[in-house]
Amino acid sequence: MLTIHDIKVWDTGERIDLIVDDADPARSLVEPGAKASGDIDGSALIVAPGLADPHVHFRDPGQTAKETMRTGAAAAAAGGYTRVLVMPNTIPAADGRDIEVQEAGAGGDQLRKVGVRNTLDYLQRYEQLHGVRLPVRYDLTVCASIGRAGKLPTHPADYVRFMEHPAGTASPADADAEDGNANDEAVREHPLRAISDDGSAITEAILDGVLADAKATGLPVLEHCEHHDSGAINEGAVSKKLGIEGIPSSTELAIVERDIEAARRTGAHIHFQHVSTVDAFDAIRRAKAEGLPVTCETAPHYLALCDEDILKYGAMAKMNPPLRSEADRRATIAAVADGTVDMIATDHAPHTAAEKQAGLADAPNGIIGLECAYGVCRKVLVESGAINDERLIELMALAPERLMGHTPTDVATLLNNSAACATKRVLDLRQVEHPETVDLTLIDTGRRWTVDSSSFHSKGRNTPFDGWELTGRPVATVIGSKLVYSRLAAQ
Repeated sequence: MLTIHDIKVWDTGERIDLIVDDADPARSLVEPGAKASGDIDGSALIVAPGLADPHVHFRDPGQTAKETMRTGAAAAAAGGYTRVLVMPNTIPAADGRDIEVQEAGAGGDQLRKVGVRNTLDYLQRYEQLHGVRLPVRYDLTVCASIGRAGKLPTHPADYVRFMEHPAGTASPADADAEDGNANDEAVREHPLRAISDDGSAITEAILDGVLADAKATGLPVLEHCEHHDSGAINEGAVSKKLGIEGIPSSTELAIVERDIEAARRTGAHIHFQHVSTVDAFDAIRRAKAEGLPVTCETAPHYLALCDEDILKYGAMAKMNPPLRSEADRRATIAAVADGTVDMIATDHAPHTAAEKQAGLADAPNGIIGLECAYGVCRKVLVESGAINDERLIELMALAPERLMGHTPTDVATLLNNSAACATKRVLDLRQVEHPETVDLTLIDTGRRWTVDSSSFHSKGRNTPFDGWELTGRPVATVIGSKLVYSRLAAQ
């Protein structure tokens, strides 16, 4: 049992004692020298609903040299995340189809080894198939197009069996009885929650078909709102200085405007991923004022960096969409401050060191983000005065959970339902009505620390934030009322 004294509730400011159940031995991670039981002085800490990330790439199956479900989950827990949404650009692509695994390369070998022929089935039952419990909850995304090739839309008949109570379709249990690919427990724990061709915008030819399927199944469409056929970094003074072909910001606006019109036409919920330009934010702002069903996210790197930082960080600052101008960066912060941005997602995208050392023009896009996202966002948004600590929790916990169809843990409600009013209330998570639903993050908002990517749980080291000095860090992660991660210092 872990007792944390005098911890502050994130939104009410009330000081409470928090009792956390014993660490889950099957899934807990405790850093050397940290505490997982006993008494802790929590006067420097806040307790908040678990952080949630609606945009991560765990590279499993098919690219496990970069990341695995285990290392990605550990990175999430270390960053204070209790739930993530796994993108479908795996190998084989997570499009719901059964495949001939012997023709699918390394990813097919992974599927064949555990006796499955479907990537969604593999991911949904990963813990069962590998005999492990991961230290983060995770949901799944299905490709918008077959093979993520952009030519034909995926078929709901191939993926509804991986959904939890999909609208207007057979229940997962019924589907399980028919094909044996899914089962009740796996569907309940790791449901399919969204449609996306992330990494690529949904092509014009299949857009209406994808949105029709999204409406029929009740799934949101997560759109990579940017398309270009050439270029490596933002088009501007930096690209000219380096002699590298640039990507104009209009490539983002074009997809945003196209999809806003599609949302107006169809009524389907479109969520724009990693928005990064002033013009795109203006278009989304207008669409929201019109009442259209659109939401959006941005990422820590678009808040903290601009294309000028490529001169310092090189390929470690190469991503897609690319880092934009300083004016765009400031517009991104303003869009967070005025509520245009609904949530912050990391777009956690690990690559090997060799890949990132290939040079700016040839290195793959993407950086890792789970283990330092909170600190980076707090530095750029809270310490600058753009927003307060409470709003940061809304952006990194409440809104992403709701996008994924979940209800964030409400600490104040747990207190009111579980403890009598007193000068100092005690919230004992062992005695709440449904302890299995309680997910929390404990954060030391004043902790000063230096990012050291060599100590990350992720396999990836590709971050421009290595060496940054930050203030504010998650120190413990609780899932189902049990401690799954701790860097808590002894009292």
